[in-house]
Amino acid sequence: MAVQPEGTPCWADAMFTDLEGAKEFYGDVLGWTFGDSSSQYGNYTQAYADGKAVAAVVPPMPGQEGQSQWCLYFASPDAAATAEKIRESGGDVLMPPMRVGDFGTMALAREPSGAVFGVWQGAAHEGFEAVATPGAYCWSEVFTREPEKADTFFSAVFPYQAKDMEDDDVDFRVFGLGADPVLGRMRMTEDFPPEVPSYINVYFTVDDCDAAVARATERGAVLRFGPMTSPFGRFAALTDPQGANFSVIDVTTTEGEMPGLKDA
Repeated sequence: MAVQPEGTPCWADAMFTDLEGAKEFYGDVLGWTFGDSSSQYGNYTQAYADGKAVAAVVPPMPGQEGQSQWCLYFASPDAAATAEKIRESGGDVLMPPMRVGDFGTMALAREPSGAVFGVWQGAAHEGFEAVATPGAYCWSEVFTREPEKADTFFSAVFPYQAKDMEDDDVDFRVFGLGADPVLGRMRMTEDFPPEVPSYINVYFTVDDCDAAVARATERGAVLRFGPMTSPFGRFAALTDPQGANFSVIDVTTTEGEMPGLKDA
């Protein structure tokens, strides 16, 4: 795939204390296979769907043990310049840009309302080799209790155009690049326990949402929401056995009219 435009979600990975357990879980739920762990890069292990790289899992570095969480990376032509924009826009750079061999340059950051994300300046590794196919990344949403902070931040750091959903009952914003929507933002409601911080929820594509949910819960995942059918597909939100939140969506099963959007 070609290098993605700035601000495009381009990669996802997660740290798991039980790496083999994570491989077994996602291998069963999403059909992933896994490459060899790279000891040079902390046993970073790529996941593949139908032979194409779609994500990665890695054990935590010493001192970083804790609840697992998926991290979404946004494409950048210059990670150092993006890191500077993050600081100028009120975010925190948790890990400054670091070259990762010939693969590219990465950084980790936190936006002002608390969601952690990554920046990726691709080189030999450009990012997802497939999207919106079974087992691959499809969509993501920033869940936050302070949407004004997140909205201002993401529009300042990346060249997004923002539109709001025409539904007074839902506070939902869509960030786009040109005509392409690339990221959603949802205001967290009281349905979320107060101890749950802002986070970016990553959606992976499946060919049967209900079957994927059944496999996940049989392996110890917690079903948080759904399955339900929407104009975008049939989806469900889950927490995996090690605490990482993610969603699955069957984009071929849809119901209802697409919601209208208005300029933000």
